[in-house]
Amino acid sequence: MKLENLKPAPGSTHSKKRIGRGEGSGRGGTSTRGAKGAKSRSGYSRKIGFEGGQMPLQRLVPKFGFKNPRRVEYQAVNLSTIQAIADAVNVKEIDSTLIKAYGFAAKTDLIKVLGDGELTSALTVTADGFSKSAISKIEAAGGKAVVSE
Repeated sequence: MKLENLKPAPGSTHSKKRIGRGEGSGRGGTSTRGAKGAKSRSGYSRKIGFEGGQMPLQRLVPKFGFKNPRRVEYQAVNLSTIQAIADAVNVKEIDSTLIKAYGFAAKTDLIKVLGDGELTSALTVTADGFSKSAISKIEAAGGKAVVSE
């Protein structure tokens, strides 16, 4: 067996339809395109979303809502998560790089610390944003909430 001797198994391939080669071929005349109309002509391509003249769905469904282009999206991280990271690493300062390293936020995410859970150790937490309850709980535990630039 050599590369130049390889060929498909017998019966697995079909010969190409020879369209538009005269009436005797059985595929002459309209060349399997039907009669008349734009679809029978060369160069025809249907517009995207065209539904045969019926009002297309894209135009039928009303527009609504508003997307604020200046919205700042934060990834929420709770105090219970920060306490778990502090217990695992045994550090007194937690910043966004440590939170991202543990997979609680993506590399490009801004992080906002929320006040769900309890903080048992005095930590310096650096993040992009804090809720009021998170700040009060961090300071009550003897730590500091620092907003990063």
